[in-house]
Amino acid sequence: MTVVEFGDRFTWRKATRSADQGGECVCVAADSDADRVGIRDSKEGASGPALWINTTDWNALANHLNG
Repeated sequence: MTVVEFGDRFTWRKATRSADQGGECVCVAADSDADRVGIRDSKEGASGPALWINTTDWNALANHLNG
């Protein structure tokens, strides 16, 4: 994982296989205080929206994507 700074209190991460030339990258951040995970487009930066889902749903999504 690579850390991406968006200027907020969260540590956003993207896959190390993501290209540094922009591309279509998704970043994720954990918010353990609220039991949720944020998902955002790395191209949008701090001004872009973030989708927040609870950790149960995040785990289900990750398990589904990993097959």
